[in-house]
Amino acid sequence: MAWDGLKRFISRKKKEMPAGLAIQCEGCKQLVFRKLVEERQKTCPECNYHFTLTAPERIELCVDPGTFEEMWPLMGPTDPLNFSGAAAYKDKIKEAQGKTGLRDAIVVGKGRVHGHPCVFGVTDSRFLMGSMGSVVGEKIARATEKALELSIPLIIVSGSGGGARMYEGCLSLMQMAKTSAALAWFHEAGGLFISVLTNPTMAGVMASFASLGDVILAEPKALIGFTGPRVIEQTIKQELPKGFQRSEFLLERGFIDRIVERQAMKDELAKIIDYCTAGETVASK
Repeated sequence: MAWDGLKRFISRKKKEMPAGLAIQCEGCKQLVFRKLVEERQKTCPECNYHFTLTAPERIELCVDPGTFEEMWPLMGPTDPLNFSGAAAYKDKIKEAQGKTGLRDAIVVGKGRVHGHPCVFGVTDSRFLMGSMGSVVGEKIARATEKALELSIPLIIVSGSGGGARMYEGCLSLMQMAKTSAALAWFHEAGGLFISVLTNPTMAGVMASFASLGDVILAEPKALIGFTGPRVIEQTIKQELPKGFQRSEFLLERGFIDRIVERQAMKDELAKIIDYCTAGETVASK
């Protein structure tokens, strides 16, 4: 009888447990309270693992409330190759748009970071892994031009690991050159570009605009590189160093300038803008 009573008690307690109360951390694999994770800007209270943020969440984290004005919100992708494989590209686009509420994998706009005006852009991994198609490249180029026009800093958060979106063929590949050229023009004019790398930032994104910041920040333990470590090991038939392609490894070798905790990112961005732009303006062309 005692055992039957215990089983009923356990069963009743399980039924009373609210759904979604805890989540498993992808870093330490521990169950952690969802509320604690959300209170820490989606970081694990046990190991400080940084969970992925959506584009709206990143804007809320870094941009002053009520100051963000999205630019070119209606710009959406096309299907120039009429691509069809396991699933048609146009169907993938519709699915991603329905899932995220975004037109494509990037949101850009004007805003303020602790009062400092800037052009702010962020990619969203929920939309085809944040891959860079024509719209992403075009918005980055336009955002760069707008920052130059307004003589204000440009901040781009690479919130995804996607490379060139091959469903669009060479129209996607050319965005690497286009964004790089726009940023070179901005740099020559004296503009300040801050690139923020999150987990993961890889492939064509890393091989173009993400690596071209005047100041490059990264979140802790972010995977950063062109090809993943597993592919590299298989190619060169050698074991890679511990922590290869993580933020900490790249900081030691001078590839990035600083690792910044998510909770401190907005303050750090404001300090950099204040330091780098004091008494200076971007020369108009």
